[in-house]
Amino acid sequence: MDIVDLDTLVDEQLALAYEEHSGRHAVTIAGDHRHDLRQTLIAVAGGNTLGEHDAPAEATLQVLRGEVTFRAGERELALSKGDYFVIPPARHGFEAVTDCAVLLTVATRGER
Repeated sequence: MDIVDLDTLVDEQLALAYEEHSGRHAVTIAGDHRHDLRQTLIAVAGGNTLGEHDAPAEATLQVLRGEVTFRAGERELALSKGDYFVIPPARHGFEAVTDCAVLLTVATRGER
């Protein structure tokens, strides 16, 4: 069993995001294609986006730091540190209003 210091990991991933042309960087902290659950920390420098993409079967998003505007179809949600929600089964994406980090949890069953 390993303990992950999320604050330190967020700092590291945000530093890496600033080095990327896309302004974002991600690391999977639990699971992979062989498991039924995957958790990925995604850091995005303020003003950058995670472009629209298809939704996985089941997923949640928790904001660990910063502010995010999440969009799915016509809906738009303003999210900030501590907010958590179930991602709707629709194409979606988000914009980092400020430097941010989110924890994406995906049920991967059936992706294999």
